[in-house]
Amino acid sequence: CRPNCGNTIPPLPRDLVFGGSTGERILSHAGIGEVACRESDWQSVFSGEVIRRSGSALKFSPVKNPSNRLSVALWAAICATDGLAQQRHGLPEGFVYLDEAVPGIVIDLKYATEDNFVGKVIDGYGQLHAILSEPAAAALAGVQASLQPFGLGLKVFDAYRPQRAVDHFVRWSEDPDDQRTRAAFYPDVAKEDLFEEGYIAARSGHSRGSTVDLTLVYRDEAGALHELDMGSDYDFFGPVSWPASSGVSGQQRANRALLHRVMTAHGFNHYDREWWHFALADEPYPDTYFDFPD
Repeated sequence: CRPNCGNTIPPLPRDLVFGGSTGERILSHAGIGEVACRESDWQSVFSGEVIRRSGSALKFSPVKNPSNRLSVALWAAICATDGLAQQRHGLPEGFVYLDEAVPGIVIDLKYATEDNFVGKVIDGYGQLHAILSEPAAAALAGVQASLQPFGLGLKVFDAYRPQRAVDHFVRWSEDPDDQRTRAAFYPDVAKEDLFEEGYIAARSGHSRGSTVDLTLVYRDEAGALHELDMGSDYDFFGPVSWPASSGVSGQQRANRALLHRVMTAHGFNHYDREWWHFALADEPYPDTYFDFPD
């Protein structure tokens, strides 16, 4: 908990809500956005009851009857998360933190957890910060603003990606014995073919700082966050994830079309093998692959 939290735990704030997938909830709070809280001194006090480890992050499991102790744990988490937000390093000129540049955006960096196709926290993702070039962030802010009147918003899975993270992907792809995540992420593609089929590359547009992976979300009447159904999970390698796939329902195609339309209307190009992947057409650093950490 950050120093100014003291020993008194304030009442549970009204705008504290849960979001995330079934069986796993991620803490969300106004002014912070959706986050997975990192381990801190208070973790051991509440471990095993509401908090569990997921790679380098801590996530909260849903409970049926929240007790006062749960309220204490959650508010302590907000304190800790707020403290993390202050641990930001200076960025290279021309880059910004997305949660500062795009009001209301939801951040869920998959490569900062073990919930990704490698099954480990990826090199370069140490601080749970989503970063983009200033022009890409400004364009994304326009997307977010256009969605808000309809009760929708953006959820970001990845943004700027350090070159060291791409190198981590390459090392993983060269290990034929590591097939732990195949069933979840690439059941119908041989690992050695992921390069040839365009799912992994030795250089990524993400490292140029103007490419983002994202989806559309909304909140229900209780404030819980939900993703629009796009027909496949993020980073699922296969034809069903192609934006033009005929293997999804009409509603799922419509959801993909909505995402495509709103992103392209604000200057982004899509990638024909990943419904979630968009790159700013007029990117400021088309020939530079950055490697500063998040």
